[in-house]
Amino acid sequence: MEYDYVIVGAGSAGCVLANRLSADPSVRVALLEAGGADRKLEIRVPAAFSKLFKTRYDWNYTTAKQTEMSGRELYWPRGKTLGGSSSINAQMWVRGHRADYDGWNLPGWSYDEVLPYFRRSERRVGSNRGEVYGTDGPIYISELRDPNVTTGAFLRACEEMGLTRLEELNGASNEGFSQTPVTQERGRRWSAADAYLRPAMRRPNLTVLTAAQARKILFDEDGRATGVEYGEGRRVTATREVIVSAGAIGSPHLLMLSGVGDPDALRAAGVEPRHELPGVGRNLMDHLASAIVLECPERVTLAGAESVGNYARYLLGRRGMLTSNVGEAVAFIRTTPQEPAPDIELLFAPAPFVDHGMTPPPGHGLTIGVILLQPESRGRITLNGADAVIDPCYLSAEADVRRMVAGLKKAREAFATTALKPYAGGPMEPYDGAATDEELARYVRERSETLYHPAGTCKMGTDDDAVVDPSLRVIGVPGLRVVDASVMPTLNRGHTHAPTIMIAEKAADLVRAS
Repeated sequence: MEYDYVIVGAGSAGCVLANRLSADPSVRVALLEAGGADRKLEIRVPAAFSKLFKTRYDWNYTTAKQTEMSGRELYWPRGKTLGGSSSINAQMWVRGHRADYDGWNLPGWSYDEVLPYFRRSERRVGSNRGEVYGTDGPIYISELRDPNVTTGAFLRACEEMGLTRLEELNGASNEGFSQTPVTQERGRRWSAADAYLRPAMRRPNLTVLTAAQARKILFDEDGRATGVEYGEGRRVTATREVIVSAGAIGSPHLLMLSGVGDPDALRAAGVEPRHELPGVGRNLMDHLASAIVLECPERVTLAGAESVGNYARYLLGRRGMLTSNVGEAVAFIRTTPQEPAPDIELLFAPAPFVDHGMTPPPGHGLTIGVILLQPESRGRITLNGADAVIDPCYLSAEADVRRMVAGLKKAREAFATTALKPYAGGPMEPYDGAATDEELARYVRERSETLYHPAGTCKMGTDDDAVVDPSLRVIGVPGLRVVDASVMPTLNRGHTHAPTIMIAEKAADLVRAS
């Protein structure tokens, strides 16, 4: 089959591109998704996202053993369905800080230049926030319908600690604390598939192929990308461009399988090099998370979310605990005055979030997650035969440990405030009561996990490690772009869903202008 554009991956970026490019009825667009349809009930129910982990809706990745983390292999969930990870995430809409985008130092990507693309995507409801947000975009962004009573206590605790209350989290600076804006529409998840793809699927010029895992990119004799091989030898061709939006793992993996990358590494994996681009797979970054988890003497937390009463409240009116996104409030802080912007996020969950939420809570508890926002550690994606090897090299930079320890001490301070003290009992799994710097450093190494934000592996830039240029074209390969979180030169001080949508909105303009 022949199309103008072939897009690989129906995640956050791919859904945006499929919609924006197919809006022109004169072009034909194909969207390939390795997973299936997104019809499962747990995708719709906000609090149920962890029930999708390690199912057919999840790529269910595992990292290489992490030398600086007690030799552990860490589980990395990534969405494998229409909507990608936006269909299995915690629905947090957190753009980041002005310094993130200005710090990229790339033409067209400063904060002021990308802000219109954030706003283009947004439909902020429930309050008059038009000065900060867009209000007529495809992505519904709302307040939580029924925030937990302990979430209010966390916000008061932040105030006790002298932090700044933010009237709106997504302004130019996110330093301070706020309840979390969520991608929900009247109490149900609103994924990128809901926002962008489903409306576009009515168009005759858009073809969506599910269960269509891309195997390699096709090239003509001049080295131009001309299509994609998927499944068992099937092919689609692109007369204009192939756009890879398979995510921070899938995009470099597909490029390497297609012969684009470090020639020596490709040959070692049994792949014939086609185009030398050593940066493919390098610069892997992720937001590492550790947590203070304490028992809650009051029976008010999400440990009771699956009661008959809460099921009834959700099914009858989309109300109650099942509308929670679990990460109900955040605080962005600097661990030292010398930091130019926040380097740690405190993420509050009115529940004991254990084992990625896959282990049922043994009782009522609260969690304050500590997230390292701009890690100095860098990892990589490599090949072992046809398989991707994920090595984030967590904590390979000692400064990352220091910042995490400082963040955990801030989380302990929050639990000791007058506001949270009535809800804070003794330590709860996985927290073991660590208090000294040495104990907390050990705890960071032994119990930290991903916050699900891999990025950077097809870095945008102009240096030797760059994979795409500022127009997101793969350097030296005509007809090929990468559009997703893998192009981020550095991680944002927020979460990666909103920036990925922004990147794809801007990319749609770049593609149409070429």
